[in-house]
Amino acid sequence: MQTKQVISYIVNWLHDYLIKSGQKGFVIGISGGIDSAVTSALAAKTGKPLWVIEMPIHQQVSQVDNAKAHISWLKDSFDNIHDMQVDLTPTFDAFSSAVNADKSNPAWEISLANSRSRLRMTTLYYYAGMHNLLVLGTGNKIEDFGIGFFTKYGDGGVDISPIADLLKSEVYLLAKELSIIESIQNAKPTDGLFGDNRSDEDQIGANYDELEWAMSVYQEKKPEDFEGRKKEILEIFIRMNRAMQHKINPIPVAVIPEELRN
Repeated sequence: MQTKQVISYIVNWLHDYLIKSGQKGFVIGISGGIDSAVTSALAAKTGKPLWVIEMPIHQQVSQVDNAKAHISWLKDSFDNIHDMQVDLTPTFDAFSSAVNADKSNPAWEISLANSRSRLRMTTLYYYAGMHNLLVLGTGNKIEDFGIGFFTKYGDGGVDISPIADLLKSEVYLLAKELSIIESIQNAKPTDGLFGDNRSDEDQIGANYDELEWAMSVYQEKKPEDFEGRKKEILEIFIRMNRAMQHKINPIPVAVIPEELRN
């Protein structure tokens, strides 16, 4: 990949889109992960106002430390950064109490985890509305179009997605070119939605290199064409891809036939 040219392309794309939108800048949630680090660095390079917001909810210390370190790096590197922390832990706890989280239901944990993401989305859109900003998405190609590994109306609720055409491995190439801090480049990918140290691989059952391979073959090959780990990986990818079509595709609309309008 021509990383310098790709970086230039995305930065120019962001700049042009912002001008056409009539908005004044960008806002992004900083998680301490590679995707938000790369996306925020790209947006910062436009020279336009960039609001970077840390929104911890019972967060692991390492994630908080990486988020703070990245924000400090951004502020040292660019003069268009506005940063803040919005501690959503009390809000999340109040929500959990209000809905009376039923731990006897197997779906309780993932439902609450997704609620964390939606609280963050609501926060970003509050500041977007207050300051005329575009909300930046941080999803990569595997997450957004491969296995739907994001929260609908959570981290999937954004205005624009600068890195959604990049595979995870390509995001890492840009991170290296952008000099993103080493602790973020070396951290295990995680959505940080459970308040513990479980990684994306723990949840999915495959790492991003494996998922990239599966995404490259799933339209021509079947799991039965492989044995062992490759068969297992392709089964995981296909199962998640099929189950997450409601997130990957636009919302279905009941289109009324013209003859019923007369």
